[in-house]
Amino acid sequence: MKVTLAYGKNGLNVNVPDYSTVIEPTHLECIEDDHQAVTRALRNPSGTEPLKEMVKSSDRVVIVISDITRPTPNQKLIPWIIEELPHVPLGNITIINGLGTHRDQTREEFIEMLGETIVDTVRIINHHCHEKSELAHLGTSSFGCEVYLNKEYVEADFRIVTGFIEPHFFAGFSGGPKGIMPGIAGIETILTFHNAKMIGHPLATWGILDDNPLQAMTREVNTFCKPDFLLNVALNGEKNITNVFAGELVEAHAIGCAYVKEHAMVKCDARYDVVITTNAGYPLDQNLYQAVKGMDAARMIVKQGGTIICAAECSEGMPEHGNFVKILQMRKSPKELLEMINDPSFQMFDQWEAQRLAMIQEWADVHVYSILSDESVKIAMLTPTKDIEQTLNELVGKYGPEMSIAVLPLGPLTIPYVEE
Repeated sequence: MKVTLAYGKNGLNVNVPDYSTVIEPTHLECIEDDHQAVTRALRNPSGTEPLKEMVKSSDRVVIVISDITRPTPNQKLIPWIIEELPHVPLGNITIINGLGTHRDQTREEFIEMLGETIVDTVRIINHHCHEKSELAHLGTSSFGCEVYLNKEYVEADFRIVTGFIEPHFFAGFSGGPKGIMPGIAGIETILTFHNAKMIGHPLATWGILDDNPLQAMTREVNTFCKPDFLLNVALNGEKNITNVFAGELVEAHAIGCAYVKEHAMVKCDARYDVVITTNAGYPLDQNLYQAVKGMDAARMIVKQGGTIICAAECSEGMPEHGNFVKILQMRKSPKELLEMINDPSFQMFDQWEAQRLAMIQEWADVHVYSILSDESVKIAMLTPTKDIEQTLNELVGKYGPEMSIAVLPLGPLTIPYVEE
């Protein structure tokens, strides 16, 4: 049978055996009038007064958004938020691009993310986690680090955070407090959030909020300078809005996570020899660093010693910025890489993605279908493939004619799990 994998902007058609199990989230139709739905949520939020009533005309307002690696529909959400604040001069509003440790966005990318009207009329800044002069020190976390957040966010009179909610491979779910921590945190705070002990914790995984140390830390850091209002959405496979959650940070996010868990997590009876996955297409599959999420979703149901085939376009490369590639080249095997990262004396930003990738590789073989060169894929100690169907045929020799196959066409937008 033919399956369309979410790959780049156009998708990828692959023929798989008819007996393959295709695992997708419960299909939800998009909200017919998402503008009306968002406006209704802003006016009838959970746990707070309506947005318009909370903001004074003299307030300096910041709106924190997620960066271009996330499909949050900010080209809709931001104009609709501003529409609810007609009494606030545009000169009083600043949009902060919550990059975490990622690279700056260009003007052209901001236009793609927000629309030209917003880019031309509202001040937008990229967050820089390494620039101490752009950060405010707020105290010490119980997790053992100093807490730094974006200074303009801290000094604002009213703070809004946007985002979208999906299962997350470290923090349980995205959205909510993650927009602030690590989105606009300082590098020292981010490094603790992503240290080897945190990332390696058994409860730091998909769909778990309670007792997840990363979720606990992101919530704690938010209490140092809590956003006054949250606007999060849920999306379907076409990245259209299916539900809207607004109001008090923890309460509104919890409601959203419960909704997403019901529709995006799928129980499986057993593990599979082979799992084909994606990173949900553009913009999430722009680089190999991000594609680790799709691989981790597959790890949830692949047998130990099995094979993961990940289709991720990687139009932006590995990427070249950051330390991801540098860390991958420091050791000759995933096992040695994990030993290095788990050494308390080692600390380097981006180590968390390399750590998670090595954990996946210690569990299963990983093949990657992308536009990356074979050399680039091999740097990551992964196996390149230019033909997924041919790779499947070759794997029959390893697992036999009864080889079991699962397909995750939307990658981490569906999180399968096996109760063991």
